[in-house]
Amino acid sequence: MGNKVSVGLLGLGVVGSGVIKLIENHQEKLVHQLGCDVQVKSVLVRDLEKQRDVNTDRTFLTTNPDDVLNDPEIDVIVEVMGGIDEARQHILKAFSAKKHVVTANKDLVALHGQELQKAASQNKCDFYYEASVAGGIPILRGITEGLSSDRIQQVMGIVNGTTNYILTKMDNDGMSYEDALKEAQELGFAEADPTADVEGLDAARKMAILGRLAFSTDVDLEDVEVSGIKNISLEDLQHGNKLGYTMKLIGNANFSNKQLEVDVQPTLLSKEHPLSDVKNEYNAVYVYGEAVGETMFYGPGAGSLPTATAIVSDVVAAIKNMLLGVTGNQLVEPHFNKQLKTPAERVGQYYVRMHANDAPGVFSAISSLFNKFEISLKHILQTPFKDGLAEIVLVTHQTSLENFRNTLKELHQLDGVLDISSYYKVEGDAE
Repeated sequence: MGNKVSVGLLGLGVVGSGVIKLIENHQEKLVHQLGCDVQVKSVLVRDLEKQRDVNTDRTFLTTNPDDVLNDPEIDVIVEVMGGIDEARQHILKAFSAKKHVVTANKDLVALHGQELQKAASQNKCDFYYEASVAGGIPILRGITEGLSSDRIQQVMGIVNGTTNYILTKMDNDGMSYEDALKEAQELGFAEADPTADVEGLDAARKMAILGRLAFSTDVDLEDVEVSGIKNISLEDLQHGNKLGYTMKLIGNANFSNKQLEVDVQPTLLSKEHPLSDVKNEYNAVYVYGEAVGETMFYGPGAGSLPTATAIVSDVVAAIKNMLLGVTGNQLVEPHFNKQLKTPAERVGQYYVRMHANDAPGVFSAISSLFNKFEISLKHILQTPFKDGLAEIVLVTHQTSLENFRNTLKELHQLDGVLDISSYYKVEGDAE
C-alpha cells in the first residue's frame, strides 16, 4: 500500500462525481487521518465522450470493468453505477481480487447484502454500504457501532425524500398530489418515473437493510409490507390536522419477544412526534433502544455531496482496517431466527374515514361493530357530506391488526355505510 491508497470507481454519475470532488478537496484531512494519500486511479464509465460536472483526466476513464477490477494497484472499489445484476457480478469479482468494496446501492444491498457480506468475509475483505440508506445520515454506523451495546426495539423513519417533499407540499400548501409530484420532478427530487418512490418500494429496501442490522436477524425484502402515497387525499390531510396529526410515509420496524414486524405505509403522526417536523426532501430515522431510549438521526437523504460524504467515510473506514490489518471481520451471523409477527400480534392505532347515511341508528351500528371487535375509539368527527350522507372520521385506540381488518370487512357490509374512503395507521398521541 505504501504511502498511497488507490481507489477505483464503478460509475461516474452525480454521486460518483461527488466522490471525486470530496477526495480531491479533502485530501489534507484524509492524509491527516490516515497518514497516506487517497487517490482515484481509474473510473468505469459507459461513455467516454459524455460531458460531466467534474474535471477528470481522460486517461483515468475506461469502458472495460477489468481495467478497474483487475488493477493490482487499486485497493478499494467504490460502486456507484446502480442496477443489480451487473453491479453484483462486479462486486463479487472485486472480492475475488481481494479488493474492499463500498457501495451506495440500496437495491443491491436489500436483495443480496447477506451474500455479498459473506463473500467479503471469505476473501478477508471489507464491505461497506452506509450511503445505501438515508444518504449522508450516518444511521447504519450509528446502529452497528454507536448503539451496539443496546437492544434496539424500534426503528422508524422518513427514508424517502421524494415522498416527504410531496406530502409536505400537500399538507402545508394544499397542493394536489399530481401538482406536488410535478414540482418535485422539476426540482430534481423525483425521477421521471417516480414509481419506486411513491409506491414505497425505495423505502422498503432501506427498511429491510435497517431491520437486518438493528435486530440481528434475517430480513428479506418480501418481509416488508408496503403501501404508497398515490391515493392520499387532501381531505385526509385536513382531517388529520384537525385531530393533531400530520401525514408521512413511514418505514417502521419493531422487534419484541424475538418477533419481527417491518412495514412501509402512509402514517398519521402525532404533531408531538419528533418525525412530524421533518419536511421537504429531508430524511430522519428515529431509533428506540431499551437502554438509551429515544434517539433521532436527521439530515439530507440524497444528493451528490451528502451521499458522497457517506461513501468516502466508508472508504476511510476500509483504509483504517487495512492499516490495522483487521479487514474481513465485519460479518456477524444473525443472532435470532426470523419470526414474523402475525396480524393478531401486531398492535397499533388506526384512522378510518367513511361515508354513511345521516340517519338514526347508523352511527350506533358502526359503534357496535367496533365494540364487537373490542376496539375503543379515541377521536370521532362527524360532519354533513351531501345528499343525506355524513362523513365520519374515527381514530381508534390500540388494537390488533387482525381485529381492525375484521372490523373493516364487516363495515363494508354494514347497512347504511356507503363507502370506506380511506384508512391509515396512526402513531403517537395527539391532543
